Amino acid sequence: MPRRAARLIGVSLLGLSGILVVLAAAGLGFRAYRQHLAAQTLAIRSPAGVQEGEFIEIGGIKQWIQIRGEDRDNPVLLFVHGGPGGSTLPISSGWRPWEEHFTVVQWDQRGTGRTFGAAGDALAPTMTLERMTQDGIELAEYLRTHLHKDKIVLVGHSWGSFLGIRMAKQRPDLFSAYVGTGQVVGKATFEKAFELTIARLQRLAAAATNREALAELAPIASQPVLTPENRLIADKWSNVLGLPLADGFQLAGPIPPLFMPDVSLLDLYNWRRGAAFSAKYLTGRNGPMFQSDMASLGFEFSIPMFFIEGDADGVTPSEPAEQYFKEVTAPHKEFARIRGGDHFIPFDRPDEFLAELMARVMPFAAH
Repeated sequence: MPRRAARLIGVSLLGLSGILVVLAAAGLGFRAYRQHLAAQTLAIRSPAGVQEGEFIEIGGIKQWIQIRGEDRDNPVLLFVHGGPGGSTLPISSGWRPWEEHFTVVQWDQRGTGRTFGAAGDALAPTMTLERMTQDGIELAEYLRTHLHKDKIVLVGHSWGSFLGIRMAKQRPDLFSAYVGTGQVVGKATFEKAFELTIARLQRLAAAATNREALAELAPIASQPVLTPENRLIADKWSNVLGLPLADGFQLAGPIPPLFMPDVSLLDLYNWRRGAAFSAKYLTGRNGPMFQSDMASLGFEFSIPMFFIEGDADGVTPSEPAEQYFKEVTAPHKEFARIRGGDHFIPFDRPDEFLAELMARVMPFAAH
């Protein structure tokens, strides 16, 4: 290559690098500006309010919690996130109205978000349902002391409902009420979800007049057992027929995850890594949600019990949860359906979820 041509290429590459640096700097600057505005939007300004984020010692490791609310005298609400590994910190701006009525605590569980970022893969041997249940109990004990409350409201979503209901069963003295949403009861939850998936695929195949798909799906539909072989067939036709994801949702709230204040790019990276890490140990046919069930705990609870379910939830259909709930005995219990609600009603319909909390749970919440 002639020396002049090589020099031109070098200059061009240098110029391109400079442009990329400028664009990256501009992007980071824009993000910082949006985060600043978001911080103003979400700021707790009440003199009686609380706005804290810190690592605390739980289960022998540092685990991240966030505490926000307009009035420390309000009841404390501990939200146990799903996933597993699904930190709610980047997606909770829609909960700002909740903080007018509750002191809301978010917790990056073992293997999740900032907690995963601090400890990494060394957590692998401790990723068990039993250890994480104890983590939740230790956190509740800390919150009771730290926030000067006798009892707190416990809300569990999806995986967090499977974990949270065990916390309520083991230490009812810590909680004024349990609220499950996207409630997992065990294997039956996922078998029902698979049955609904096959039915949806059959409708799509019929609409597309896809005889091959109908022929392969028919024997599964007659006996929708969730086996690895049947799952492969369902995945195949989900791709071919363009089945919409059951876990897709439109996030409510004024702040997108990328612009949440105090959430760094490293936090977002660990958010994704933690979700993949937690799924490895806690999901699938060998995971605790498939291998154990709520009935094994017994149906007797000594605190008020509430299930708030979306009637269009395709991830954890409400039918198994309702069947389980009918067997529950408690001082008070209510099963509520949100019409058209999906698996993510605390995030895509937070105002409706808050209305249910206020109408049903608040009368039992300890101040």
